[in-house]
Amino acid sequence: MRPFALALLLFALVPLAHATPPQEQWFSVQLDGRKIGSFQTERIERDGQVRTTQTLQITLERAGIAIDLRSSESATETRDGKPLAFAARSLLSGVEQRVDGRVAAGRIEVTTRTGGASQTRSLAWPDGAVLAEGARLAGLRAGLEPGTRYEVLAFQPSSLDTARVITEVGAVTSVDLPGGRRPLSRIEQTMQLPFGTMRSQSWVDAQQTIHKLTMPLLGVQLVLLSCDRACATAPNQGSDIFARTLVSAPRALTPGELAGTLRYTFTLRGHTTQGPTTTDEQRSSGSGAQRVVIVRAQAQGATPVEQPTAADFAPNNYLQSDAPEVLALARRAAGEASAPAQQMHNIEQFVRGYIKDKSLGVGYASALEIVRKPEGDCTEHAVLVAALGRASGIATRVVTGLAYAPTFAGHDHVFVPHAWAQAFVDGRWRSYDAALGQFDAGHLALGVGDGDPWRFYAGVEQLGNLELRSIETVPATASTP
Repeated sequence: MRPFALALLLFALVPLAHATPPQEQWFSVQLDGRKIGSFQTERIERDGQVRTTQTLQITLERAGIAIDLRSSESATETRDGKPLAFAARSLLSGVEQRVDGRVAAGRIEVTTRTGGASQTRSLAWPDGAVLAEGARLAGLRAGLEPGTRYEVLAFQPSSLDTARVITEVGAVTSVDLPGGRRPLSRIEQTMQLPFGTMRSQSWVDAQQTIHKLTMPLLGVQLVLLSCDRACATAPNQGSDIFARTLVSAPRALTPGELAGTLRYTFTLRGHTTQGPTTTDEQRSSGSGAQRVVIVRAQAQGATPVEQPTAADFAPNNYLQSDAPEVLALARRAAGEASAPAQQMHNIEQFVRGYIKDKSLGVGYASALEIVRKPEGDCTEHAVLVAALGRASGIATRVVTGLAYAPTFAGHDHVFVPHAWAQAFVDGRWRSYDAALGQFDAGHLALGVGDGDPWRFYAGVEQLGNLELRSIETVPATASTP
């Protein structure tokens, strides 16, 4: 679990608050009651245009390592909410990503910069989508009558995606704030994002200025409280968010069991409705709060769960498989192999040795950044394997999930948040884990993406909300769904 995911979630939620905002507003950001950073919003009207900016600064700990993140998003619109331009910036452990877009005549001209590489392209503006001011105006039109319900299609600059946001207005309640108790209207939002559904609650005054926002994250509450700048920028208390994502195993797993097939039984907690996903190595079944997951160390079956698409072969902002440096490294990694399965095996082993500095302090590096500076943890291994596979003409993707560890950071027999790559070889998707050396039945896939961190966190809602009830060995001769 990386802090970049937290930034994306906050930007998805906060710009949609229905405030008639002052020029500047500050929030203290708290996780499980501990201050981890600040959030600032600005709104400036000038020359018939409205510019809205949100800036997030947080510090999190991961296995004892402090990670600082600064991210911002801005939107420029007309006074009636017509989108004109947007930008997004993030700086995490020295890794910078930028997005700049202009909207005109139903098109977006967007430039993305990641790892020193830039890409400019033209996209269609989603019909009916709005930015921050458009969302604010929709809230003003709807009003604060309890029981009011409305929807907006919100464009997300960080991901170049849209989210359908359903808003419901509740009753006025008395809310504790740093400056004392205030009567505020309760607002509930459900956001249908590319990686799943997120829910938040906020409290606004009669002018629809937001004063408090909460959302579940990793089994605890993330809270934003409106206060003055001195309060918002006061020293942080620190929070090891990574420790909350560990899932305890009911027993130890042997190397023989990990090399075969395992059946896991889970209970989903909280508001989590999405369980582990299904892949060519993993079958997930069940409903309600119960899930059964069967994982094979080797992909089986005559028909793959899904066929690769053109996008699975193509370069993108994080898997820059067309960059000369990535292409050259792919040739070196694949060696003399001509069969895709052997090429991917060679790439897996090459990346394991190529990334010599196994560091938890890297933010979220793109393939090109990793080629130039080979350091990082499981994410960097997965991204580079996927990029080198695509550079070799093989369809690949990046998986986020959990992996079994006999010991980790003082914990015994736990499943740790992890990432690995999949490649479409021999007619099915097979997993390759350069960070751990090989894939086994101790890997549980929560979501699949294309290396972009926005889609990478398909399983974010599940982290901190999975309880593993039992693990059983499935005999090699048994029939499994």
